[in-house]
Amino acid sequence: MSIPLNPIVNPTNEQRHEMLRDNLTREGRAEDYDNIISLLSPPPDITDYAAPGELKGVKVGIIGGGLAGMAAAYELRKTGADITVFEASEDRIGGRIYTYYFDPDKKYYGEFGAMRIPVSHETTWHYINQLNLDTVSLSSPIRNNFLYVHNTRLRVTDSVTDLLYPKYNLEQWEKNTPWPELNRYVSTYILNQLTPEQRAEMFTIQPTYSEEILGILNISIREALESLGLSQEAISLISGVNPSTGSILETGYDESIKEEYTLDNRNLYRITEGMVNLPLAFYKTFTTPEPSLYYNIPNDSLGSIDYRTGHFVEGIYQDVNDNRVYLKYRTQQDRQNMMDVFDFVVCTIPFSLLRTLEIKPYFSNPKMQSILEFNYVNAQKTIFLCNQRFWEANTYYGNIVGGISYTDLPIQSIVYPSDHNFCQGESTCSPDEPGVLVASYSYNQNATRVGNQEEYDRVEFVKREVEEVHGVPSGFLDPIVERNKTVIWDNEPNFRGAFAYALPGQNQRFSYVMTLPEYNNKVFFAGEHISNKHGWIQGALQTGKYAANNLAYYAKQ
Repeated sequence: MSIPLNPIVNPTNEQRHEMLRDNLTREGRAEDYDNIISLLSPPPDITDYAAPGELKGVKVGIIGGGLAGMAAAYELRKTGADITVFEASEDRIGGRIYTYYFDPDKKYYGEFGAMRIPVSHETTWHYINQLNLDTVSLSSPIRNNFLYVHNTRLRVTDSVTDLLYPKYNLEQWEKNTPWPELNRYVSTYILNQLTPEQRAEMFTIQPTYSEEILGILNISIREALESLGLSQEAISLISGVNPSTGSILETGYDESIKEEYTLDNRNLYRITEGMVNLPLAFYKTFTTPEPSLYYNIPNDSLGSIDYRTGHFVEGIYQDVNDNRVYLKYRTQQDRQNMMDVFDFVVCTIPFSLLRTLEIKPYFSNPKMQSILEFNYVNAQKTIFLCNQRFWEANTYYGNIVGGISYTDLPIQSIVYPSDHNFCQGESTCSPDEPGVLVASYSYNQNATRVGNQEEYDRVEFVKREVEEVHGVPSGFLDPIVERNKTVIWDNEPNFRGAFAYALPGQNQRFSYVMTLPEYNNKVFFAGEHISNKHGWIQGALQTGKYAANNLAYYAKQ
C-alpha cells in the first residue's frame, strides 16, 4: 500500500484560513468568510478587563474540570485570582474529551468523545497554538468507504442514484434529480436563501431574532425537509445515506444548518497521539508553579489553581447577607460532605447534570426552566482493538484507509483510524498490524438501542453488523477483535448525555437566558450547551473564555 504524504500536518492560521476561503468559494458563499472568523474567534484577552494580578485575593470556584472549566481557570489565573476547580471524575480529566488507550505505550487508542477539529473553529485553534500542540489531518486520500443502506452495499464512489433510488417510492422529480444534486439541495438551499447578514444573525445568541431567522429556529429537521417538498420516501433515503441526520430528525433544524454554515465537516484535524493531550496541556500549566505560557505576565502576578479530581459538587447556595456563593461537595473516596465559600463561581457542568444539584435560592425562573427542558442527545461508541486491519487489506471487503462508513443499521457509522492516512509505503504501514476501529458510533435512539444491551450481547451485535456492512461471513471478526470497550454517554453519571442539541424553538427560547449570570452576577455559566457550537470543543473553550472575562468585569464593579 503506497499513499502520498499529506503536505499540511500542522496547519498555520494562514493555511487554515485559505482552506476555509476555498471551501466557501466552492459553496458560493465567499462573503461569509469574515463573519465566520469573527463569530468563532476567541473573546478579547482577560487583561482587557482586569490587569495582571488585579484580582489577588478573589476566590473563584469552578464547577466542572472539562475544557470550559479549564479555559476559564487558565484565563482567570492571569488576574491573580485564587481558583478551585471541582472535577467529579477521579480517574481521568478532560470531560467529554475521552481518549482510551489499549496499551501502556499509548500506541493503540480510540476517542469516545470529541475527535475532530474543523479548520474554521478559531477558538479551538487559538488554544492549540497557545499550548504548542501538534495536529494531524483526518482527510483520507482514498475515498473507498462503504454505504450499507436498505440491505444494499455500495462504496461511496458508487452511484446512489442508480443503486438506491429504486429501493424507494420516490416522486418523479426526486427520481429525476441525481443524488449529488438532491443532497446539495437538501443541505444548502435554505441556507443560501438567507443574506450573509441573516446567516450571521442565525449563528448569534441574542434575545430576539428577525422573522426570517425565527422561521428557521422553530422547525425540526424533518419539517425543514418537508418544506423543501421532499416525500417521506425521500426522507427515508436521506436518513439511510446520512444516518447522522436521520437519527436526529426531531431536533432543531437550526442546529444542522449552523454546522453547514461554518463547514464543520470539511478539512478536519485531530490532536496527535490523542485528543486528551489538549486537557492534559491545560492541566500541566495548572500544576507548574512558574508556567512559561503566560509570556509577559510576571509569575508573582499569577493566581493559583487547585484542580481537585474526585470532588462532586452537590449544591449551590447564596447567603443573602454577604452575597457570596457556597458550594457543597463530596469526595468520591470517602463521600464526606463539605462546604467552601467563594466570591464568584463559574458553572460549566451540563444542564443535564445541573438539574440534579440543590440550588437555593433558585436561579431565575427562565434559567431554571432551561435547566429542566434543554435537550441533550445520547451517543454511543463501541471500540474494537483488532489484531489486524482487515479494512485496509487488498480485498473485496477492504481497501479502506481512514474515513467513515455509514449504514441505516443501528450501529450507524464505522470510523476507521487515520494513522495510516499518509504513509510512505508498506514498510511503515501494513494491514497486518493491529489497529483500533470505532466499530459503532451512533446517536440518539440508535445509541440507546445499541448501547443498552448486556455487554456480551452488545459486542456480538456490533461485530455482526460490522461484518454485514463489509460483506464478510458471520464470525469473521471473532478471531480478529482482541479487546473492546463501550461508552454510552447517557449512562455516564457525571454527564448524563453526550451533548446539547436543541429541539425546535429551544435556542430561540432558552439560549440567551442560559448565558446570563445569576445570584447578582456572582455565578457565571460556560460549556458547549451555552454556546453557538453545541457538541464541539469550540463551544466549550469559547464560552469558558467569555465567562472568565465577564467574571473579571463584574469583580471590578
